[in-house]
Amino acid sequence: MCLSCKTGAYNRVLNELLELNIPRKDTFLLLGPVDMLVQFKELENFDEFIEKWFNPVRMIGAEEALIVKTQTLIVISEGPLFDEKPFAFIFLNTQPRDLENVRKSLLTIPEVLSADTVFGPYDVICPVRAKDTTDLESIIRHIQENVLGIEGLMTAIVAQPFRSA
Repeated sequence: MCLSCKTGAYNRVLNELLELNIPRKDTFLLLGPVDMLVQFKELENFDEFIEKWFNPVRMIGAEEALIVKTQTLIVISEGPLFDEKPFAFIFLNTQPRDLENVRKSLLTIPEVLSADTVFGPYDVICPVRAKDTTDLESIIRHIQENVLGIEGLMTAIVAQPFRSA
C-alpha cells in the first residue's frame, strides 16, 4: 500500500502505523513518487486485508487529512522475501506481453532484492541495494540498458524517518 502524506505528517503516520501493529521493517519512508510504502505479508485473503489493514490505515489522522492519498498495489507474482533494508524501490511499467520476462530478468541482477508483479499504477515493484546515489544511478542505467520490455520507471529512495525537534 502506497501512502502520500500531508507535508510534515510522516512521523505521525508512521507512529500510527506502528500502533496498528504493522512491523517497522515492513514500513518504508520514501523520497519519490509516494511518501510511504507499507507491505502486508501472509494475508489469508483480500477481505482480511480490507478489514484488518486497509480501512484502519486509510482512517489514520482522517480528521486532519494526514494521509492525502492511498494506492493499493495487489501482488500477483511475488519475488523472493528480503531481510535487507533496500536503498530504493523502483516502480516499473511494461507491456503485458513483457511483464514476466522483465520480472525474471530483474531477478538475475545481484543488486535486485526482489521483484513483485502487481495490479495498480505500476506493473513491477523492485527493491534494490546500493551503496549510495551514484551506485543507484549505475544500477538504474544497467536495468534500463539490459532489461528488455521496460516502458518506464520511477525510483524512490528509502529515507530514515524524520526526527521531531
